[in-house]
Amino acid sequence: MLDTASDQTAERLRLHQLLTGDARAAFAADVRRSLQAQPKQLFPKYFYDELGSLLFDAICLLPEYYLTRAEHEILARHADEIVATVGHEQIALLELGSGSAVKTRHLIEAILKRQTQLLYQPIDISAPALETSARVLLQSYPSLRIEAYASDYDTALAHLRVAAEHERAHTTMQGIAPDDARTLALFLGSNIGNFDRAEAETFLRRLRAVLSTGDTLLLGADLKKDPARLVAAYDDALGITAAFNLNLLARLNREFADVRAYRHVALYNETHGRIELYLESRRAQVVHLPALDLEIAFAAGERMHTENSYKYDLTELDELAGRAGFARMRTWMDEAGQFSSNLLLAV
Repeated sequence: MLDTASDQTAERLRLHQLLTGDARAAFAADVRRSLQAQPKQLFPKYFYDELGSLLFDAICLLPEYYLTRAEHEILARHADEIVATVGHEQIALLELGSGSAVKTRHLIEAILKRQTQLLYQPIDISAPALETSARVLLQSYPSLRIEAYASDYDTALAHLRVAAEHERAHTTMQGIAPDDARTLALFLGSNIGNFDRAEAETFLRRLRAVLSTGDTLLLGADLKKDPARLVAAYDDALGITAAFNLNLLARLNREFADVRAYRHVALYNETHGRIELYLESRRAQVVHLPALDLEIAFAAGERMHTENSYKYDLTELDELAGRAGFARMRTWMDEAGQFSSNLLLAV
């Protein structure tokens, strides 16, 4: 017997695989380059193997890690208001780094109160996770259609930019009226904080090139606050964030598996307004990576940089938006004023 519900779900889902090349070779090249740099570093995009993803899910439940709860609170309370502020009769959703899309549900439901159909375009690096979350959403929302992209941000934005430019040229040449739907792009969580200030501007410029004037972006940004509160969020008492950081080593090689030879370090750099994560060698040691034909020496106390998380105030967000081709329309915060959801207008 055919599963009619599954057939109908499949008809409303298109999954584009934009990733090309050998992921293992790219990982090896990144590791070789980053470990030979001075100072040494590892790329945070490699946090999220299967175990890393589970550890991050656990981090989001920690009492110290306020960010996820704060954004959930904002979207649960204000999704209808956010969609009303967008102000268009027909809205399409584009989300970068969609993950499980749990928080996105608040906005999907708010939009579907105002229109009968919705196109949702999620972008995520993990094709299996993307397909799983898409199918769950389609089962929950019969009037939802999903065009999903398994890709890194740069590749997906380049693809969407070409598609957008083609569509604009086609409508102009054919004398066709532009589609009435406006895009609401989503970059939730504190993902913008993982870019340095110049990279954040470059990223938002690339996103702006995909959007039309009058489209909007809902940008999540963690706010500057007491440094002790910030550090605690990245160095919890149970050591879950430490395990998440140390798991990067387990991805490299079994030579790194003795995580006791390293310790997790989280500190707040007030000059740059960012949390910095490191892995610090507890002793002088030499690590052999035969798969990469590489030998790396560590001094006692030497640190590998693994991640930054930049924090913002509203003035900095205004300046960033302006440089990237946006204007901040409105900001919503959680009750404690720790996190911000910022609606930016493409101008």
